[in-house]
Amino acid sequence: MPAGKTYSNPVYDDDFPDPFVLRVGEIYYAYATNVRSNNVPALRSTDLATWERLGDALPLLPKWARSGAGLTWAPSVLPRGDRYVLYFTARDNASDRQCIGRAVAAVPEGKFKDDSARPFICQTSLGGSIDPSPFVDDDGSAWLLWKNDGNCCGLPVSLWIQRLSEDGLSVVGEPIEVLRYDRAWESPLIEGPSMLKHNDKYYLFYSANRYESADYAIGYAVADTITGPYTKVTQDGPLFAKRGKVAGPGGQEFFTDTDGNLWMAYHAWKSRNVGYANLGQRSLRLDRVRFEGDVPVLEGPTTDPQPLP
Repeated sequence: MPAGKTYSNPVYDDDFPDPFVLRVGEIYYAYATNVRSNNVPALRSTDLATWERLGDALPLLPKWARSGAGLTWAPSVLPRGDRYVLYFTARDNASDRQCIGRAVAAVPEGKFKDDSARPFICQTSLGGSIDPSPFVDDDGSAWLLWKNDGNCCGLPVSLWIQRLSEDGLSVVGEPIEVLRYDRAWESPLIEGPSMLKHNDKYYLFYSANRYESADYAIGYAVADTITGPYTKVTQDGPLFAKRGKVAGPGGQEFFTDTDGNLWMAYHAWKSRNVGYANLGQRSLRLDRVRFEGDVPVLEGPTTDPQPLP
């Protein structure tokens, strides 16, 4: 990246909820919850400051899934060998619950295809399964995090993890519950899990509160092993919350740039337009992450120009 270059949030000033950023070589790809007619809208950037639209990364939903606005959520992509696996949330026709699917493509921009007869993961007795996020450990093992969609129907809400097969197309063993909603600031739910590893500890980040409110925010928990037990650090309030002109930050995912710097991609409302009823949009934003000892530090949410490495 050229010296002295800056970026300003939002880096993509349009609706782009639950963003996931994948770096492939020197190119960055971003994927989001469906907006307008796209199931999985996708963007591409070479510098993180400017982004071009690529269209729909998942133009055709699988046979088990119902199409429609607001039904395809929170995509994420895991590189496996010479292929890319897209995990996504969609409405299962059979159970009428939101469930997790998986699709495959030869290139990161897609077009991804899911030829499955049924959802990849669907905890129907717990309200369904949403918000998939992959994590690759130091030993190369791949894992998938997600949330059971209990708030759809008055059921308890938790975050889960399960190991993936080497190709990312099946699960191994049993799902493990790793975190529950239990703090006042989180009310009424936690969701959107994502994971980092630092100094041999696992950091489980999550979004909480109502996504359509200014109080949506990001917390985290820590464990010594990937399956826990996790200790919730943000017990009395979030790590990353509304600030100045930015409201309701969440949907966080992490990635590294070409220089190895750690970033968090997330969405947020502008404080004057919170919620779709107020003509708001959850735009794509980026901020740097650093650790002070074992404590993650995020400056922001930022709106002023920020340096690029």
